[in-house]
Amino acid sequence: KKQLERLVDCSRLESLARAWLAEDVPSFDFGGSVVGDKHETATLYAKSEGVLAGIPFANAVCGLLNVQIEWNHPTACFDGAPLQFEHENDQTHALNHTQKLPIAKVSGAVRNILLAERVVLNTLSRCSGIATRARGLRMLADSHRWKGYVAATRKTTPGFRVVEKYGVIAGGCDAHRMDLSSMVMLKDNHVWSTGNIDAAVRSARRVCGFSVKIEVECRSIEEAREAASAGADIVMLDNMQPQPLAQAAEQLKREFPHVLIEASGGLSEATLPMYFSEHVDILSLSIMQNYKCLDFSLKIDH
Repeated sequence: KKQLERLVDCSRLESLARAWLAEDVPSFDFGGSVVGDKHETATLYAKSEGVLAGIPFANAVCGLLNVQIEWNHPTACFDGAPLQFEHENDQTHALNHTQKLPIAKVSGAVRNILLAERVVLNTLSRCSGIATRARGLRMLADSHRWKGYVAATRKTTPGFRVVEKYGVIAGGCDAHRMDLSSMVMLKDNHVWSTGNIDAAVRSARRVCGFSVKIEVECRSIEEAREAASAGADIVMLDNMQPQPLAQAAEQLKREFPHVLIEASGGLSEATLPMYFSEHVDILSLSIMQNYKCLDFSLKIDH
């Protein structure tokens, strides 16, 4: 439960929190001057069901402002925990739009609480929304007894990648590569600019060495063979239909059993089950896009 919260380095958390607060208050905090420094307590509510994620980022924002936040609800005190309302039946749940679940207590100078409020809510909303979608995808794979990785892509929001990738991990999916330095991915533009797949892989290996994996985006089994023969660790079969993909993956596994097979392109919740194959190791899609934000609110106790 605590492993996720230790995942992001303290200095990184602080730099993100400082940047977000500087964006929100570039000069004067007019509203803060109205309420002053009186000590108040507030309650943080979840107003949507889903998966909680983003606690370290909320803690970092509050910490910079000397605001204490205590995650006190037994079912929502750690990232990855389910946020579920108690309701008698589905009809009651559908009609009740005012349900909210208290998940934390916040205390400190009231102007600082209000300064942290929107940054904390926005971060939790987006991170939890991504975690909720990731959880649904992982559960879909598990329900089909598929043991491979459901992974995200690098289609992230500039400046917000750490939060988005964190949400993917909290939801139970794989974050894939974090950045250009964590793994080499040679796409069509790399290959075209280099001349061919073999030259691109060998050139990459010269600079990245043995400790960094190389993945090559391939449009056919022939390209995948060339990539594997050149020393690629992972081949991505891109934009293939399910049946040709399964056949290509099976053939490649026979020829190159050590190479990981990834499938990507056009995958969604609706199409994912068609790509579950024992010969495919990774299915990647843009988990950080087209997700539904969860709703949170913070209210001063009175």
